[in-house]
Amino acid sequence: MSTTVPGRFAGRVVVVTGAGSGIGRAVASRIVQEGGRVVGADLSEERLRTVAEELGDAFTYVAGSVTEQEVVDRVIEAAGPDLWGLVNNAGIMDDFLSAGEVDDATWERVFAVNVTSMMRLIRAALPLMLAAGAGSIVNTASEAGLRGSAAGVAYTASKHAVVGLTKSTAVFYRSKGIRCNAVAPGAVATNIQTRMDTASFTEVVAPLLGAFALATATAEQLAASITWLLSDDSANVNGAILASDGGWSAI
Repeated sequence: MSTTVPGRFAGRVVVVTGAGSGIGRAVASRIVQEGGRVVGADLSEERLRTVAEELGDAFTYVAGSVTEQEVVDRVIEAAGPDLWGLVNNAGIMDDFLSAGEVDDATWERVFAVNVTSMMRLIRAALPLMLAAGAGSIVNTASEAGLRGSAAGVAYTASKHAVVGLTKSTAVFYRSKGIRCNAVAPGAVATNIQTRMDTASFTEVVAPLLGAFALATATAEQLAASITWLLSDDSANVNGAILASDGGWSAI
């Protein structure tokens, strides 16, 4: 695990979605350790309460689905006018369904969580960042956003959309003191849920994954990559998609 950087986020307020577990929790913890204040969002109030007990007063939270505009509004209100950073991390999988198998409900739910919620949070955060003349946004994309063999069609298409959302935001606000980047994880040990008994996974995805010795990253390793992109340490990095995958994308 990489060493934390004391004071790196001192005086800064950062919104982190999916903060109740996995990568989001690890990101929130690292930001607090490095002097920042975090507003965490997650579906589970129980998980958020546990994180708050661990991190103390530097962590506040809003429970609810960030697919709902009302929840997005409450998150931004909780952050207040000092909002500086946004980590769009909440996401769901799609059971590895192919284009011929995916149903409308799965497609719409995956895009609502993985893409639309990110857009709405960015849209809501931008006025505060523009007023301050500074801000940093990091979106969680995926190896599935870089190619077509890592997941099902809904998840893969949604993560390609995250890449486009990231690059477009970087272009439009590059002269306003606001950066937007994304991290593209490979396999990560988290509690994200998906089925692996579908025909598409068994016949197509599993053989591809089995052809490589793929390392599974920890949430803390991803948090190190995300907080680097978020921080001023990456001040000259904008519109980048950082593969944090143990070399998977190099194979």
